[in-house]
Amino acid sequence: MANVNLHKSILRIAVPSILANITIPLVGLVDMVIAGHISSAWAIGGIAVGTMLFDMLYGCFGFLRVSTAGLTAQAYGASNPGECGKLLVQSSVLALAGALVIWLLQTLYLEAVLSVMPCSQQVADFARTYFNIRIWAAPATLMIMTCKGWFIGMQDGTRAMVVDLVVNGVNMLASYLLAVHTPLGVAGVAYGTLIAQWTGLSVALAMIALRYAKHFRLSTFDFRLSTFDTRFVKLNADLFVRSLCFIIVYVGWTAISSSFGDVELAASALMMKLFMLFSFFVDGFAYAGEALVGKAIGAQQSAVSNQPSAVSHQLSTTIRALFAWGIGVGLIFTLIYALCPDAIFRSMTTDQDVVAALHRYIGWLIAMPMVSMLAFMWDGIYAGATQGKAIRNAMLWAAFAFAATYYILSSSHPFTLSLVHALYAAYFAHLLARVIYLTCKYPSLRTSADL
Repeated sequence: MANVNLHKSILRIAVPSILANITIPLVGLVDMVIAGHISSAWAIGGIAVGTMLFDMLYGCFGFLRVSTAGLTAQAYGASNPGECGKLLVQSSVLALAGALVIWLLQTLYLEAVLSVMPCSQQVADFARTYFNIRIWAAPATLMIMTCKGWFIGMQDGTRAMVVDLVVNGVNMLASYLLAVHTPLGVAGVAYGTLIAQWTGLSVALAMIALRYAKHFRLSTFDFRLSTFDTRFVKLNADLFVRSLCFIIVYVGWTAISSSFGDVELAASALMMKLFMLFSFFVDGFAYAGEALVGKAIGAQQSAVSNQPSAVSHQLSTTIRALFAWGIGVGLIFTLIYALCPDAIFRSMTTDQDVVAALHRYIGWLIAMPMVSMLAFMWDGIYAGATQGKAIRNAMLWAAFAFAATYYILSSSHPFTLSLVHALYAAYFAHLLARVIYLTCKYPSLRTSADL
């Protein structure tokens, strides 16, 4: 019965997260379709560049969600509602400070990135317009990251899902109405995103006020820097470095693949879409890992825990159950990619040259789900345990593995491997480095959590 309840707990967090994740690509697709129907190719390119600018920018702040989830889950497990409330306030202050930094540096960042982007003047001009509109959603965007992390830590996957569905739904509707039915034209797409972010934050804060008001009545927090505890600051610093390493890997992928020519570039872009499709599913179980591992460790470390050995056993059981689900999802995607690649490729493009290129790299697609599943699941488990140093070091090694692997394999000697295969090998190596490092560190995790 206990195992049944455990699996229900995992699914209660994972399933809403997956449902929210799969709406994300719809937003980008709708934006592109709108631009394609009411404007020219430069508008589509401008939206693509503008979206990339924000992906890079907000990617640096991904630590807000992760740290808030792990720390809140531990406070929840320790039955400390006041600490839960305090953590949301602390993370919100950090999010607003981050938004202020973004506003102060926005012009410098925008022009620095566009100066190295190989795009036409029209594309660059519209990317500036798009960026200068969307940038006013920075506080809402970072606060939403914090609220989502807090909901996950509170074992509340449903409200985290509602926030995502509201943001994505309003984004699509507002972008369409403003772009098609107002004089704004294609710039309405940016205003739609701006409205969606602030609407999503309003909904998140309303749900927190209605459901969790008592947590803040019990919280003791003022806005002096001394109230930020050392563990909170250190964890966020470690996770910020991790976020920068992620940016290095994904910018590296984009920059390298852009030099391959149109066909190989298109194939690489579609291959990355398939990698990301899998991540939408396995990320749900990684979120469950953050919530449930954090909860179990919080109970283990709590002074009110009368059965520490039982809690330790529960944590070990939780980790095994999480990996069981992760392996199941990984196997399903591996089989789908192995058994019907042609149908998948042809559903994504009708260009025969691109389809042929995708078939040349099918081995990498089949190999990715299991190794990336292990990397994502370990990330979730370590985040729930708030082991920021281990997560940071794993990504430092991963970024090094990516760069070193591509450099070695793309050289003419001693290997004779195509540059595209070298890029896929580098991406695979970065995942493998994360898996190896975090697997080897697991005994230390058990010791630090008193398992």
